[in-house]
Amino acid sequence: MRIVILDGSAANPGDLSWTPIAQLGELVVHDFTQPEQTIPRLQGAQVALTNKTVRNEAVFAACPDLRYVGVLATGYNVVDLAAARVRGILVTNIPAYSTDSVAQFVFALLLELCSKVALHDQAVRDGEWARANQFCFWKAPLVELAGKTMGLVGYGNIGSAVARIALAFGMQVLACTPHPEKAASLSGVAFASLDEVLAQSDVVSLHCPLFDSTRRLIRAETIATMKDGAILINTSRGPVVDEADLAAALTSGKLSAAAVDVLCQDPPADGSPLIGLSNCIVTPHIAWAPREARLRLLDVAAANLRGWLAGEPQNVVS
Repeated sequence: MRIVILDGSAANPGDLSWTPIAQLGELVVHDFTQPEQTIPRLQGAQVALTNKTVRNEAVFAACPDLRYVGVLATGYNVVDLAAARVRGILVTNIPAYSTDSVAQFVFALLLELCSKVALHDQAVRDGEWARANQFCFWKAPLVELAGKTMGLVGYGNIGSAVARIALAFGMQVLACTPHPEKAASLSGVAFASLDEVLAQSDVVSLHCPLFDSTRRLIRAETIATMKDGAILINTSRGPVVDEADLAAALTSGKLSAAAVDVLCQDPPADGSPLIGLSNCIVTPHIAWAPREARLRLLDVAAANLRGWLAGEPQNVVS
């Protein structure tokens, strides 16, 4: 069985081992694959593993041996599921491997916005403290989280993990989810509509998947309903936010700050209106990427493939 990994350097830039997957067949690993390289590289392969390289009907039609696509991520919008079903190709994903990592990163971003650690560290390095007349100084307003309201748009594994941390900080938590009756019960979390979450929250953190219904969920019209001076955090999917509308809100002061780990285009080859704004942090899609999380990802990827080979597939999305 020929197994081809199309963009392996994202999950494993060299600090992990592919052995659990290599034990299951003839493994070929490509660090990165350009769109025009996809079909040639999948010729003769029964298994394709990919993170962001797109799999669509044209690829499936040109690769008749392909029987299994394993997405090396939780989100699977890079795969045309309908086309895969028609051709009898099983598609799996990796759920919940980075829950704690992403929740931790949400607060890394939020704490930087509220406490300005990097700003004041640099000020000390520049000698400003040594020259100060007082025992302390601050260069920007500092914000305490206790008593503030954290609004969660999406309340799956990551959203509920963020809620637990927010509660530990003494925040009130409002969550919006399509099925609150199925959500994990957590004392201190109240469920509300999207409109209520946006209107009542001091911090809004996005944890929803990218569907047609969530594309540009955060845009001028919805931003207008948010609290003046609110903070927006996005560690979900870039296109959930209209970047131009968010940039306008940050520039006007409607929102006090934002932090995003994802953009509409990753990487932003054509730029982004958010990059360079003084009140917006942009990080290069790294919330999921601690070594511990990537180890779990590879372990589940191997387990998914073993399950399929044994006739007991798991984490099937199509």
